[in-house]
Amino acid sequence: MTKKNRNNTVVVAMSGGVDSSVAAAMLVEQGYNVIGVSMKMFNFEEVGGNIYREASCCGLDAFNDARIVAVSLGIPHYILDFSEQFGREVIDNFVDEYQNGRTPNPCVVCNQKIKWSELLKKADALDAEFVATGHYARVKFDDKSKRYNLFRSKDADKDQTYALWGLSQESLRRTIFPLADMTKKEVRSFASSRGIKTATKEESFEICFVADNDYRRFLKERFARSGVKPEPGDLLFDGKIVGKHDGTPFYTIGQRSGIGAHGEKVYVTEIDSENNLVHIGKNPDLMRTELIAKNINIISLEKLDGEIAVKAMVRYKDTPTQAIASVCGDERIKIVFKEPKRAITTGQSLVMYDGDKVVGGGIIEVILQ
Repeated sequence: MTKKNRNNTVVVAMSGGVDSSVAAAMLVEQGYNVIGVSMKMFNFEEVGGNIYREASCCGLDAFNDARIVAVSLGIPHYILDFSEQFGREVIDNFVDEYQNGRTPNPCVVCNQKIKWSELLKKADALDAEFVATGHYARVKFDDKSKRYNLFRSKDADKDQTYALWGLSQESLRRTIFPLADMTKKEVRSFASSRGIKTATKEESFEICFVADNDYRRFLKERFARSGVKPEPGDLLFDGKIVGKHDGTPFYTIGQRSGIGAHGEKVYVTEIDSENNLVHIGKNPDLMRTELIAKNINIISLEKLDGEIAVKAMVRYKDTPTQAIASVCGDERIKIVFKEPKRAITTGQSLVMYDGDKVVGGGIIEVILQ
């Protein structure tokens, strides 16, 4: 390993999974001074649902796996407690968004405000210039614009740029994505060839702090703890009352369950938390062409002027669709899609692309039509 210096020292976020394990191993082989860290985001006793099987990224098994890999690589490993910040920035936001009729994406908030903002502070404390993760994405510096750009990864099926649109220029400047040009199959092969313990470890797809994947259970327990009591209300179909809902926080756009049988396929089409109403309708009622997004972060441009053509996504695994983006007030943009999009949902992320390059993104605030 090369002699330690700040410009060659990188803090790797090690979740205990194969991706972050390989990221750390690759950087060691490339000659970096690597420091492995695992981030404790919450306590299982507080979030419930899976307290006897702490197998997610913040469980004891994950921390042990990360440490075993770090020892095998000959690098130091630390566990950092970000539970206070995570609770305030991610979990509280998650609960508030559902309470206000929106459907949040906690990974986006976590990436921006915890995994990068807080991790970079720790990197500075450890005298490290860079941070690295096992995300599937690429960062490139553009000499012409003098900006760091975010690009899709080689593995289109694993690409995670949708959840990374909130990263600042400073965050991108100091970020290394070792898996940028690898497929998942290649990552597992790399791990196996080096005898890395996590080579065949299964992936976790649920929200990390909702380990049983039952967000309604999680919300009910959180509401009970804070004294919030979501009230049942009217379920409307074509403006007519056709039943009762259990409380607006327990529904999301496009949902079919929990709305009763109506002789045909119907879905949640609108959530009116202010008036405690849930609207349902047929599939065509879910199609929309315009929205306004807030909390905008533009990556590839210094700022957005006038109108630009983009391809935009409104949820993870969505198919990018041609659209026109234009400035719409302070830190807001308007998106007009060429073709209708299904089940656009407030609270989710709107991410814009130019080919494989991320133009920027924001949080969907208003669905216009």
